Amino acid sequence: MVDDAIHATNDDAAMCKRFAVQQGYWKDPYIQFLVKAGERKAPEINRGYFARAEGLRSVMRQFLKLTHCACQIINLGAGFDTNFWLLKDEGLEADLFVELDMRAVTSRKCHMVRTRAKLLEPVQASHGTTPVVIEDAELHSRHYHIMWADLRDLRQVEEKLSQVGVDKNKPTLFLSECVLVYMPVDKSNSLVKWVASNFGTTFFLNYEPVNMGDRFGQVMVANLRKRTCDLAGVEACMSLETQKERFLSNGWEGATAMDMMTVYHNLPGEELQRIERLEFMDEREPLQQLMDHYCIAWAWRDVNKIGLESVGFNR
Repeated sequence: MVDDAIHATNDDAAMCKRFAVQQGYWKDPYIQFLVKAGERKAPEINRGYFARAEGLRSVMRQFLKLTHCACQIINLGAGFDTNFWLLKDEGLEADLFVELDMRAVTSRKCHMVRTRAKLLEPVQASHGTTPVVIEDAELHSRHYHIMWADLRDLRQVEEKLSQVGVDKNKPTLFLSECVLVYMPVDKSNSLVKWVASNFGTTFFLNYEPVNMGDRFGQVMVANLRKRTCDLAGVEACMSLETQKERFLSNGWEGATAMDMMTVYHNLPGEELQRIERLEFMDEREPLQQLMDHYCIAWAWRDVNKIGLESVGFNR
């Protein structure tokens, strides 16, 4: 039941992204094939999703360019994420792009890729001589894999990544978008520590709630609990410092966390001017409240000194 409620948050986020795309906040020709259109969202929600999507993609671009795409991206709890297609369209294709999620989610995504040519054709174009294999809940191709795994089970995660040839010596970016917060803190700490212990040149990019101890944060937690969706990892989401400490106490060389309003103002000024003209906003306070309660945190281990510390936003 709890896992079902967590799966539903994937659908909610995907529908919010689709609506923001329809309103012109950013271009994503793929999201429409993964999720149905949802109800209208308030302007502050759309701007929040713009900052989330563009903020994360900006950091991913930096990583891909720094490594000249000779790297791996592992999306933990990927849901209906479309970054594989969007980055490929920009000419930024990692050697390996792996998505992990619960079987109930990956089976739906695999079905959609199999039955929608606009999703399948870019995967086929990337596979070279390796055939694209789409099973009930997994997709395998030369550069792109969708696999089911329970992120709370490290043995299963390691087995899945090993099956598709993940190279622990290659620069690797791990992405998690509102995922660790649903895991008990001991489980998310074990996952973060396992990555740091096994990958020498690695970058962890994490989007999550923050400032959950104040009144607004407590309302967010209560609303999710009403949907039987417990934030088991909320302890790490009390402040930007606790978000950083999650990494620094588990083997990472460095870490930074930034609230989403700061991320928003780090995005290109001309883009902000454009999107702020899309919808009129009566008051800025709802946007400020929303942005104050989400953050992007990133951490790195750079044993080969390739410059991972330079990836991210200005502190």
